Amino acid sequence: MKVLIAGTGFAAEGHAAAFRAAGAEITGIVGRTPSVVAELAQRLEIPYAGTDWASALKACRPDIASIATPGGAHHDQITQAIDAGCHVFCDKPLTITGESARELADHAARAGVKTAYAASFRYTPSVQHAARLVAEGAIGEPTEVECISHFNLERGIPFGWSHRAEQGGGRLNNNFTHTLSIVTAVVGEQITQITGDLRDDMHRAPIVDGVHNFATRREFIPEDLSAPALDWGDSNVEWSYTVLARIDSPLAAQPVSVLFKHGGLVPRFGDDHIVFYGTKGAVHLKGHYGSGQVSLYGADRDWRALPLPDDIASTLPKVAGETELCWHILARDFVRDLSGEPAAPYPTFREGAQYQQIIDLLRVGAPWISAPKL
Repeated sequence: MKVLIAGTGFAAEGHAAAFRAAGAEITGIVGRTPSVVAELAQRLEIPYAGTDWASALKACRPDIASIATPGGAHHDQITQAIDAGCHVFCDKPLTITGESARELADHAARAGVKTAYAASFRYTPSVQHAARLVAEGAIGEPTEVECISHFNLERGIPFGWSHRAEQGGGRLNNNFTHTLSIVTAVVGEQITQITGDLRDDMHRAPIVDGVHNFATRREFIPEDLSAPALDWGDSNVEWSYTVLARIDSPLAAQPVSVLFKHGGLVPRFGDDHIVFYGTKGAVHLKGHYGSGQVSLYGADRDWRALPLPDDIASTLPKVAGETELCWHILARDFVRDLSGEPAAPYPTFREGAQYQQIIDLLRVGAPWISAPKL
């Protein structure tokens, strides 16, 4: 299958490697800056390099459009790809509003093309292991989930798309999407209620030229953030959030209560973690997006670290990096499905649109109850 990639940063390189590992051919890549896209195409040995997405779709005639740009660019790129008859693989967020995300999901369905939505940390080995344990009844009926993360991002990170809602920025778009996908992969997809509180603790960021790759933006932090000559851009998105949700689970008689707590700018003391609690025990996933050691609290009333099952380990792509591993698995399943081979279910634009509608609701804000009036 032929793949055309939109984007020239970390995600674009990751998508290219993932689809090549899945047996697809990367026929072209498109970016905003001619010199950047030309250099990347040469380094990755991609035959076509361009700056106009519509022209690239005509020239390359891909089977799959792989969208690896910031969320603010997604709507037009995906619409044009669907109109060209492409199946679409898109990184999170699907787009910048719930309404436009739903529009894309409906458009793809009407066109009869398949879609994949890469809120993909659900594919880490630890999450796969946790999903098996919970499904097998290791914790009884799931009752609660606790998701805690503190990233302590640098306030001097150069101003860019991550600081602006209209460009797909914010920690809900770029952290919560992954964590919500992890939780639903384990306890069930039926999200019934949600509310939360958001904070913009960043306020502003220095404007710096030359940043083309999200993964290397820390290298461009100015040495002196108090320099009078610095220009600043304003943030209009959340950098921290606390979200509460209820999920109806096929594994439980009552809804599962979920806490999502993320501090984007605060220091980490203990490890980040995700814990699935149940009527008979709990499963603890240590680390960034719960991608580390899995431990079980069972009938012996003690925590026990568990090895990764051999059959899960044997299916993992041989690639370094958690993000890259997850892209490889999703791309593999997507290509298998498009080729008519058996493939595990994977997130689609349906989930992408649902998540974006949830983010819209959280950003509007549910009403607070005034305690003195109770």
